[in-house]
Amino acid sequence: MAFRRRNKSYPFFSQEFLIQNHADIVFGLVIFILIGLMFEATAKTAILFIQPQYNVTTLSSGTKKGEVTLYHYGWKDCATILFYFFIAIILHAVVQEYLLDKVNRRLHLSKSKNTKFNESGQLCVFHLVSSVWSFYILITVSETAFNTLWENYPHVHLRFQVKFFYLTQLAYWLHALPELYFQKVRKEEISRQLQYICLYLLHISAAYLLNLSRVGLVLLFLQYVSELGFHIARLLYFTDENHQKMFDLWAVSFVFTRMSTLTLMFLAVGFGLARSENQGLDLEMGNFNTVLIRMTVLLLVCLTQSWLLWKFIRFQLRRWREFRHEQAVRKKSAAKQPLRPLKRDSLGHHENGVLKAENGASPRTKKLKSP
Repeated sequence: MAFRRRNKSYPFFSQEFLIQNHADIVFGLVIFILIGLMFEATAKTAILFIQPQYNVTTLSSGTKKGEVTLYHYGWKDCATILFYFFIAIILHAVVQEYLLDKVNRRLHLSKSKNTKFNESGQLCVFHLVSSVWSFYILITVSETAFNTLWENYPHVHLRFQVKFFYLTQLAYWLHALPELYFQKVRKEEISRQLQYICLYLLHISAAYLLNLSRVGLVLLFLQYVSELGFHIARLLYFTDENHQKMFDLWAVSFVFTRMSTLTLMFLAVGFGLARSENQGLDLEMGNFNTVLIRMTVLLLVCLTQSWLLWKFIRFQLRRWREFRHEQAVRKKSAAKQPLRPLKRDSLGHHENGVLKAENGASPRTKKLKSP
């Protein structure tokens, strides 16, 4: 199964060979793990990579009574994350080869714009899937009441959809690190992309390990919807630079997301968990409700949101300066163009592009002789 067109063959174990065939190599590893399910001796090991572990069967306390399978986290989750890390690399190559590369050939973008177009295309697909998936979990699986964000903490036991969502999120953002090498991202772009990749990994890991999965799920939904708007706006801008209105819509959603994130975190962590009866540090029970941890989480979120707002303000100021500069250049160019005087003819004058005689009648046109 080839994901890339081979214009040139490279020697084995060379850097170019690894970059060109990394998706095929990873696909072979995935097939090898799936084949392990066919044999009894290796099935148990293969299941560690494919299916989330640490399941516990309990009785449901809701209106529908029955057995419910819940999950908690452990070190075996690393194997599951590794498997879906491979899946993310394969899907990345599929989207790049069969969608983005075809569009790039038609647009004929420069190298810098081509890199940003590929980045926005990949993230647009991911944010769309993740926002729809997280919204589905919020309305079907997770409890949607506002006070459930902090009540009955710690939220150790998770539904399958919630745990699988967090594992795939970690796998995706981990796969983005080697993709910087595979996609040959420019050095100027690496630092910028590393910043948001590490921030996503840090916040998702903190929400998962500190048993703040309910708050994290709501905040991820808001964040992904906002980022989806930005990358759609950037894709439209690369196709036609006159598309600027989507950036204005994204600006509104960005500010709303920042304010909502800060409000929810202060209500859930600063207010809700602070009034909870279950205080103290208990690693076995998964309880991290201490003053130091709460203040650290709030400080981390506040610094991140402040940094994002600072970058947003700089981005808007740069756009405003570019717009004012373009307006000034247009005014200067319009002022420098001299008014062309109307040429009067001996037979009359020009009016609306037609030669008029002195008495107002149009002169007769000369007939040209055929050669």
